[in-house]
This record gives sequence, structure tokens and C-alpha cells, in this order.
Amino acid sequence: MILLYGSQQDYDVLSGQPGDRPDMTPEQVAAMHAHMEKVHQALVDSGELVDAQGLSAPVHARRVQIDGGLPVVTDGPYPETQEVLAGYTIVECASFDRATEIASGFVNPDAPGEYVDVRPVLDGVEDLAG
Repeated sequence: MILLYGSQQDYDVLSGQPGDRPDMTPEQVAAMHAHMEKVHQALVDSGELVDAQGLSAPVHARRVQIDGGLPVVTDGPYPETQEVLAGYTIVECASFDRATEIASGFVNPDAPGEYVDVRPVLDGVEDLAG
């Protein structure tokens, strides 16, 4: 699974909401979507794409914790973190190295510090011992 990250600010910029960063132009948003579509289409063509989904903005999320045996629900965005899971892509490919190679296609080379994570999906609890 390739995990893609963002922040509430990223969602705000994409949707034209006021914030600390300048809005993305319609051309920039279109270019970003075109890049993601190109990467995903290449995975469809190679037979490696299993699933890919974007997630809603953190403002639409809830965190559920248990305190004293009772659920405590916090609406997003979460002040304790700037970074949230923005989406994922699941691939089925020949090796972890290939998954890492695929993941590099999601990182914007013009955005210093941007990254994605690659993590194997377990088939069962027995995989935890490996």
C-alpha cells in the first residue's frame, strides 16, 4: 500500500479556501490531477493496480478514542498534527523494490520534503512474525 499524505492546508489550497498559502490555479490543479491519473493509468496498464482512493479533507474526519471506558470523539482537523492520510494506492507487484519504484512516481520532485510511505499489506496475523 502506498500512503499519500497532505494537510488541511493542502485541501484548502485545492478548494480555493483562504489560508496561509496561495491558492492553486485551475491549471495547477488540473496538472496535479493529470499526473495522478497518468500514474494510476500506467498501473492499470501494467496490471499492478488493485485500488486507489483519495480521502476527504480532515475537517470532515473524526477521531475516536476511549477514556474511562467511554468513547471520546474529536472532530477534525486535529490541532496536534498538521499531516493526515490523504489517500492510498494498493498495488500488486513482483517485489517490495518494485512497489518502492512505483511509489516514487507519486512524489512531486518540485515539493521539497514531500514523501509517501510504502507498506506491505498483511494476508493474516501469521505475517506479523516475519
